[in-house]
Amino acid sequence: MSYFRIFLAFLRVNIYGETAYRINFIIQLFQSLLNLGMTLGGLAIIFTYTNLLGGWQPNEVLALVGVYFLIGGIIRLIIQPGMEQLIESVRDGTLDFRLTKPADAQAIVSLQRVEIWEILEIILGLGVLIYALVKLGEIIGVLQAAEFVLMLTAGGVIIYSFFLILSTLSFWFVRVENILVIFQSVYEAGRWPVSLYPGWLRYGLTFIIPVAFATTIPAEALTSRLNWQTLVGAIALSIVLFIVSRIFWKTGLKRYSGASA
Repeated sequence: MSYFRIFLAFLRVNIYGETAYRINFIIQLFQSLLNLGMTLGGLAIIFTYTNLLGGWQPNEVLALVGVYFLIGGIIRLIIQPGMEQLIESVRDGTLDFRLTKPADAQAIVSLQRVEIWEILEIILGLGVLIYALVKLGEIIGVLQAAEFVLMLTAGGVIIYSFFLILSTLSFWFVRVENILVIFQSVYEAGRWPVSLYPGWLRYGLTFIIPVAFATTIPAEALTSRLNWQTLVGAIALSIVLFIVSRIFWKTGLKRYSGASA
């Protein structure tokens, strides 16, 4: 509950900051609609030439696109902004102010910045996902819904841990923010089923840069494609990666000398 209160405090501060420049809402809405339109347009063009894409039917891919926008919105809402702020604060020494707080420093840097207009992308993603499920005529049972929520949570933890590991590199290297930009470029591959890609790329998008766990695997839960091995593997990976990222964060923190050094 204390971490939730911390999040609410940071959220209020960020809301005050963003609502001072309301043109940002219009810009974000335009960008989100343009991105969604281009994605759906590309999808429509592709399925004029084929009925299957990596073994997925059109409405199944549409559900995947919904998950892609949903997770992408969450990443840009809170995960990436906080990690970018962490990198900057390590470079200019302002991380000192976070470390002196009584709450856990990792929690503070993870929650410190919220890009509130990114919630538009989450709403669009949910809308596309619901529309796709209606078109599929799927009756989502309790088990299926639970698997989806579980995989969505596991995917979120995996992406967060991956971002934290990349950002913690700032304790050793001067500029690592470009790595986060590269991840965003790679994440765009997640709008298509990972089965579409050749074996080496499929492996890379699953285990090296875990995009598949954020998009394809949660979508598999909704389209009755998820097997128990993948479910257990995703949960195990999220736990292991979270522990590794925590250890890596603690190790990097020992190297931080502060603004006075």
